[in-house]
Amino acid sequence: MNTWSVTVTPALTRFFGDLDNYGFYKGFPQKGPNTKTTGALGVSINKQLSHLFGASADFHIGSLRGSKQALYNASFRSNFLQGTLNANVNMKSLLFGTRKLKRWKWDLHAGAGLMWFDTRVYDLTTGQMIRYSNDRRDYSSVTQGKWESNGSVYTREFVFPLGSALHYELTSRLDLGIDATLYMVNTEKLDMTVGGVDNSKAANVYGWRRGDSGLDKWAGLGLSLTYKIGKDAVRVGKDGVYDPAKGRYHLRWADPKDLLKEPYNPTMNDADSIAKANMPKPVDPRLYTDTDNDGVADLFDKEPATPAGSIVSGAGVAMNLDSIISSILRGKFAPECEALFSNIEFDTDKATIRPASQDIMKKVVELLNLKTNCGIILVGHADYRASYGYNIQLSKRRVDAAKRYLTRAGLTDPSRVTVEYYGEYRPIAPNTSGDNLQRNRRVEIKIVPMNMLRSPYQSGQRFDSREPR
Repeated sequence: MNTWSVTVTPALTRFFGDLDNYGFYKGFPQKGPNTKTTGALGVSINKQLSHLFGASADFHIGSLRGSKQALYNASFRSNFLQGTLNANVNMKSLLFGTRKLKRWKWDLHAGAGLMWFDTRVYDLTTGQMIRYSNDRRDYSSVTQGKWESNGSVYTREFVFPLGSALHYELTSRLDLGIDATLYMVNTEKLDMTVGGVDNSKAANVYGWRRGDSGLDKWAGLGLSLTYKIGKDAVRVGKDGVYDPAKGRYHLRWADPKDLLKEPYNPTMNDADSIAKANMPKPVDPRLYTDTDNDGVADLFDKEPATPAGSIVSGAGVAMNLDSIISSILRGKFAPECEALFSNIEFDTDKATIRPASQDIMKKVVELLNLKTNCGIILVGHADYRASYGYNIQLSKRRVDAAKRYLTRAGLTDPSRVTVEYYGEYRPIAPNTSGDNLQRNRRVEIKIVPMNMLRSPYQSGQRFDSREPR
C-alpha cells in the first residue's frame, strides 16, 4: 500500500492576543483600526503509519496583524516562519469504519515545533514604530529579560498546534480538504505587548512578570490539496469492493484488512452441494453380491446361477472335481494350482459339518493331497441374530470344525490351511428371510496357490494354522 503524501494549504490567519481588536457590532464581525487580512502558506510531508494514525512535518510562512485603540493605542504586524511535527488520528474510520462515507476523511491533529517571528509595533496616532521584537532598549521584564533574540532578526519560540481537517478523495491521486488549526505560542511577545498596562512606559513593562498576560495564539483556516505519492495508485469504487489486483490503495483511505478476502462460510446447501460433487462414484453392488452362493462375487461370476454346493473356478464356472482328480491321476492335468471356490452351510447356532457338505470336503482333501502347491483358506460367517461378539465366536467355531474335518479326512499337510472368521460382518445376502439367513451361515472354501494365502477382506479376524493360538 502507498503511505506517503504531500499537502499544500493556503490559509487565512488571525491573531489572538493583547493587540487583537476583533469584535462584533450588531452581529457583524468588526476589525480594529489599521488591521488588515493576513494569510499563510503551509506545506506538509505526510507519512501514514497505519490506517488510523499518521505523522507529518509541517512548514508555514505567513504574517499576522492586530490593533487595539483602548489602553494601548497601537497596532502590530509580524512575519513568521514555523516548523512543527504533528500526529493525526483518522476519526472518521475510528468512529464509523471504512465502509461508511468511504470518500470522506476527518482528522484530528496535534504537535509541537518552533516559530521564528519578526514583530513591529506602531502608534495608531502617529504611525511611527514604537518597539520591535529584537528591541535592545529598555523594554524588558523582571522574569523575561529584554525582548530580544540574541541579535537575530527573528525571535524564536515554541509553538503547539491543535486542529482538525476534513478531506474528500477527488481521485486516486488528489484529495481536497479544509483545515482549521489553532497555534499556541509559548510567549506573550508575539505582539510585543503586555496585557493590562500602558506599554509606552518602560517602567510598566519592566514590572511585568510571566503569567500576568495570556500567551499569544494564532489560528489558520485553509483549503488543502493533497497529492498521494506511490506506484499504481487506485481508489475503491462505488461498490465498495477492494481489489488488490487493480493496483495499490493509499493507507490514508484503505484499511489493509479490507484487502483480505472474507472467509468463505458455506451454507448447509453449499456444503451439501460440495459433498455431492466430491462424493466417490457408487461401487457396483455386484461386488458385494453372490447370488448363487458359490464364493465368487456376481461382478466376476461368469455363471451366476450355479447349483448350490458347486465347486467353481475363480471365474465362477462350475467344475467337476471328480474329473479334475481323475485327470491329475492320469497325468493329463496341468500341475499348476488353479483357484477354486465353494461354500458349505450350517444350521442355526451350529458348527457341525452337514452330511451333504462332507462329500465336498473329502474331494477337497483329495485334491490338496495331489496338488501340494495349493493352499486353502477357510472363512467363517454367521447371520445377524445374536450379539456381535457371539457371532464372531460362532464363525470361529465353524472354521475350526471345517479344518478339523479336513485333517481327519486325511489332509497330509494341515499347515496349508488358513482360517478367518468375521461373524455377521460379511453377509452375502440381506438378513431379511429364512433363505438369506441360511446363505449367510456358511464357511467359504478357497483353494488358491500358496503365494496367494492372504485375506481378501480389509478387516476382521484372521489366523494362520501355522501360528500358535
